[in-house]
Amino acid sequence: MRLPIGTVDVSASGGRMQLVGRRGEGWQQIAESPITLAEALIRLRRDRDLDAHADPLAHDSVASGEENAPRFRPGESILWRYDRYIEAVRVIRDDERALVVWIPSGSARLEAAPADGRRVRDVPVDERFSVPWRMQESTWRGPGVVRVAPTGMPWSLWFFRGADGSADGVYVNLELPHRRAVDDDGTGAVFTRDLVLDLWIDAEHVGTEDVWLKDADELVEAVQQGRFTPEQADAVRALADLAHERFIADGAWPLDEGWGMWVPDVEMDVPARLPESASIAAARARSGRTSGEG
Repeated sequence: MRLPIGTVDVSASGGRMQLVGRRGEGWQQIAESPITLAEALIRLRRDRDLDAHADPLAHDSVASGEENAPRFRPGESILWRYDRYIEAVRVIRDDERALVVWIPSGSARLEAAPADGRRVRDVPVDERFSVPWRMQESTWRGPGVVRVAPTGMPWSLWFFRGADGSADGVYVNLELPHRRAVDDDGTGAVFTRDLVLDLWIDAEHVGTEDVWLKDADELVEAVQQGRFTPEQADAVRALADLAHERFIADGAWPLDEGWGMWVPDVEMDVPARLPESASIAAARARSGRTSGEG
């Protein structure tokens, strides 16, 4: 027997999630009112978005869809950057349609974490954006993951798999459209900003997969902490509705390209490492008394 729409649960990472629909069936609208993609992105634009990376390279970046945007070679190790969250990934494919990368198990990353040693999920949601933080190094745990970032779109799709290699589900991470740059040492990077709210498409019941809305409570708290205005938060919710409309409802690209079963060769599956660069050294040294500092 399947769970009823509206069921609330806790994700594997500890976040709150709610069952909001099934692929090919009804959809529970998330935003207060529908808006266009262009309007949503206008609402979400902030002058300080590039400043949040605390790296001059971000200000040299260009939108991924621009003719002069750098392109990355298959097998190349690049950085995927969400403000204070930096991951080393390997390029599978990069063309006009999308950037596709592989994150081998054990790949390096830098992330902002509570300075007192707690995990982010162990901090109550009403305190999560106000506690002191510092950067810490960690690695990607669990099986490797394919990520697809459609050019110019405010989301990326993460194709998770189980320990046996079978498809586990697809995480739709809502984020600003990517920008790109190449550092002086030749390391490529994509820059974006995480928008808190996400969707999870479960792999069971092929054709009518459950679709869960994740971290809606964190988005509410982000408004209360001043990270988003109420209008911006509803623009984020509208992006979730647009993702359903554009590719979730009918399983359209990039869900239909088989990335959940893609298998890397031995060389591609070597864990990606962070470069020993001035940019990464500066990122390692960042800290702040609240999420709004540092």
